[in-house]
This record gives sequence, C-alpha cells and structure tokens, in this order.
Amino acid sequence: MSIEIRGVSKRFGDFVALEDINVSIPTGQLTALLGPSGGGKSTLLRIIAGLEEADAGTIEIEGVDATHVSPQKRNVGFVFQHYAAFKHLSVRRNVAFGLEIRKRPKAEIKERVQELLELVHLEQFGDRLPSQLSGGQRQRMALARALAVNPGVLLLDEPFGALDAQVRKELRDWLRRLHDEVPVTTVFVTHDQEEALEVADEIVVISQGRVEQVGTPDDLYDRPANDFVMRFLGPVTALGGDLVRPHDLELGLTPGPGSHPGTITRITRVGFEIRVEVDVAGSTVLVTMNRTDFRQLDLDVGAPVHVRLVPGAPVVPAAGPVGDADPIPA
Repeated sequence: MSIEIRGVSKRFGDFVALEDINVSIPTGQLTALLGPSGGGKSTLLRIIAGLEEADAGTIEIEGVDATHVSPQKRNVGFVFQHYAAFKHLSVRRNVAFGLEIRKRPKAEIKERVQELLELVHLEQFGDRLPSQLSGGQRQRMALARALAVNPGVLLLDEPFGALDAQVRKELRDWLRRLHDEVPVTTVFVTHDQEEALEVADEIVVISQGRVEQVGTPDDLYDRPANDFVMRFLGPVTALGGDLVRPHDLELGLTPGPGSHPGTITRITRVGFEIRVEVDVAGSTVLVTMNRTDFRQLDLDVGAPVHVRLVPGAPVVPAAGPVGDADPIPA
C-alpha cells in the first residue's frame, strides 16, 4: 500500500514537532525515517499509524484518506522498540493474538502462526515465554505478531534500539531479507545512519520537524542537499571552507592541482583503516586511507604532505566549524 503524507504539522504546546511534512512512500518500499533524537521521526510514524492526530495535513493510505480513521481500521502493523509482549503468553500465543481477537478459525490461526514462526526462525521456540528468549528473538517475535494479520503497512519505531551492536547488525540484515520475501510497505524509524544506509530503499532525513532531504542511500551519501545531511550521513572533515568525506581525500608528497600543503600531526590505525590528521593552515583535516596506500607513502608524524580532494567527490560549503567532536559512525 502506498502512503501519501501531505502538509502534516504537529505541535505539543509551544514545541513544533512537525512542520509541513510532504512525503510519498510507494507500495512495497522499505523507507527509513532518519534523524537525530527529538527531530520528529517517531511523531510522524505515530501519525501514520493513527496513534497521534496531526494538527494539519492529511494521510492517505492506498489512495484513501486515513487522516481521521482509527488505528484499528488502517490495516497497519506497529512494532515498538521494547517489544510490548504479553509476558504470560507463549511465543505462539503472542503471535496469534491479533488473529484470535479477530475471531479467525482455529485451523487458520494455527497454520498462519506456524508459517510466521518459520519465517522469523522461531519455530522451535513457540512454546517458550518471551522472558526465555534473547532480545533479538523477542524482536523477531514482535515482527511476526505484527505481520500475522497481513497488514498493508508495517511501521517500526526504533525496532533494534534496545539491542547490542552485534545483534542489531544481525537483525537489520535479517529485516532486509525478510522484506524481500514479504514486500509489505514498511516504514522504520532510526537515528542510526549505518542502519538506514544498509537496509532502506529510500531515506527521509528529518531534523527539527522538517524534511531535509529524501532519496536513495546513494543519493543522500553522494549528493547531500545541505550541510546537515552531509554531517549526519557519515564522517566529515573540512578542507578550504568546504565539508568533504575523509575517505575522499588523498595524500601526496608533492604539490598538485587543488592540493593544500600541511603537516601530519597524528596517525591512528582502526582495523583496516588508517586515520591521518593533517594540520592545514592551522586547522585539522582528517584523511582516511587503507593500509596499502599508507605504507606506500611511508608517512610518519611530522612529515610534510599535500592534501587533495578526489575529483567528483561530494562537497558542501561548511555552515559551521568541524571539530574533534564530530562523530564518525562505526
């Protein structure tokens, strides 16, 4: 089912949570709402679900105005960050819950639940209680429960936020494969850039209640619309007043067209990557390299070098300083 969000605004008292949001989500697409905490992502998701009501604007689901339709009638499945499992019910009964309250035939419920448990690789855990599952298994159970009633739209609010890094990685790989098998229109909220870039077909970047940019992961990473998107979607450094990606910079021993002279002040190895900090005209420029290229140059702290931007690399004018506090996503 397609989703059309037109002119949606929402306030909580004096706080503007959303302002004139316009987004189109095609049928069967996996879309990420990405942005910093407090930016409005979860509020927009809850408005799509009908759990919050917009102050202005409309929500259409598959061409039908759902703005004032109750959540129960929107054919939407919702998965929260903290599972919201029925602790006293088995995994099987948790998955079956939505079907039972709809009074589906017992044989149909049994078949559907077994199909979903196999889909999320929990068939051997159907008789356990949620407390007997790992965090990742509980989240897979929550996804199976949301899918049980065949929703037209699946909404995920920070679905992996409470899990450790390794489990998050495993689950987002699994979610992408699951979506390819069951191509329901899916919208998920995350503040994790790598998660959005790896999983989503399209990303909606939201900050301070406004849409900054909409596009594919490649569009946003390679052609950021502004300073905020450039900074938020990946590591950045500044060279000559512009924001650039550290891996889009090259070091040389001799000057060349567009190069900037500098001196190496620090070298750090992080796994396969070498991070080289260069003082260029009193400012620190970060350059990331692979070990092979670094060894070929035979560089050390104090060495004079020339920094050059790779031709065709994305560049955005810096609207503010780029300091040591800027995050570099793992």
